[in-house]
Amino acid sequence: MPTYANTDIAAYKNVWVFCEQRQGKLMPTDFELISEGRKLADELGVKLCGLLLGDDVEGLAKELAGYGADEIIVADHPLLNLYTTDAYAKVICDAVEALKPEVVLFGATNIGRDLGPRCAARLHTGLCADCTHLDVDMPIYMDFLKENSTLPQNRLDLVANHTVKVLGEDHDTSRDLKMTRPAFGGHLMATIICPRFRPAMATVRPGVMQKAPFDQAKADAVTVTKFDVQLTEADIHTNVKEVVKAAKKLVDLVGADFIVSVGRGISKDVEGGIKLAEELADVLGGVVGGSRVAIDSGWLSADHQVGQTGKTVHPKVYVALGISGSIQHKAGMQNSECIIAVNKNPDAPIFEIADYGITGDLFKVTPLLTEAIRAEKEAK
Repeated sequence: MPTYANTDIAAYKNVWVFCEQRQGKLMPTDFELISEGRKLADELGVKLCGLLLGDDVEGLAKELAGYGADEIIVADHPLLNLYTTDAYAKVICDAVEALKPEVVLFGATNIGRDLGPRCAARLHTGLCADCTHLDVDMPIYMDFLKENSTLPQNRLDLVANHTVKVLGEDHDTSRDLKMTRPAFGGHLMATIICPRFRPAMATVRPGVMQKAPFDQAKADAVTVTKFDVQLTEADIHTNVKEVVKAAKKLVDLVGADFIVSVGRGISKDVEGGIKLAEELADVLGGVVGGSRVAIDSGWLSADHQVGQTGKTVHPKVYVALGISGSIQHKAGMQNSECIIAVNKNPDAPIFEIADYGITGDLFKVTPLLTEAIRAEKEAK
């Protein structure tokens, strides 16, 4: 790439979202990232573009645009029909070199986690993996830090200074993407910037970004641009013989409207505590989740975990049974529409964000909640 100068920061603009499709069907992460990308593009004062790869996929463009994209860049080619790392990485890198976006976002799906690092390596730029929060505007980022960190004011004041030293020279971070992700097994949160190279790239954890309402006017106004794909079979070093879908039943925390989660508080009777949670979830029409303690202790499988190192959820009702409310857990569920917490400790941090807090033994309180809800539903 002799003409590709990725340190010429001023030459790059616009926010791109890689829009993943599988067999002609868009993935839920696409709508979340387009919605989040809209916010970032507005902060930067640039266009939001969706990058859609596949074979005969132009018909999906309007569906993406309805969530906020100004333009959908469509890369159509028969060799993009089935996902291969070689083909998709080449086309994305070709598009980035030609059109120079300043930000590129991928969903942290199996495909996104495979594709994002490969593209970043080829483009000689940085990538922050498994992000749970994104910002550009410094005042907005500072509000996020004040609400979600334990940094003292003097440290916050240092962060608020837009200038950092990069290779001995001052660098203005006001246009840098601030990419926040869990670190050290979820015990810390780290914010990473990419000051020297463009585009700044990130994979974003599914479920953490709020999907905007669909806007038909935006869908109708979208610009669809065809990208000239240069791709041959010689560029692809793998051959997909067959696609086999494995049927494995996993709990759908991200799509659930009602979640009942358990934590350390069930330790005196794990089996009984989980059974109470399942009964309450069943009467609500929801699913069972768990804190990191519940998963690390082997009480529930990993697909039940809620928190920074698990799933980020936005249910209508979130019930926390025996969960103290660590920063990592709260970050994964604090945007629930209604939070009900049951804990014996009246000073448990979970009560700070709960809409309804019950100080008591979950083994006594939970059956009462279940019966009350069941009776109310039967009465109706």
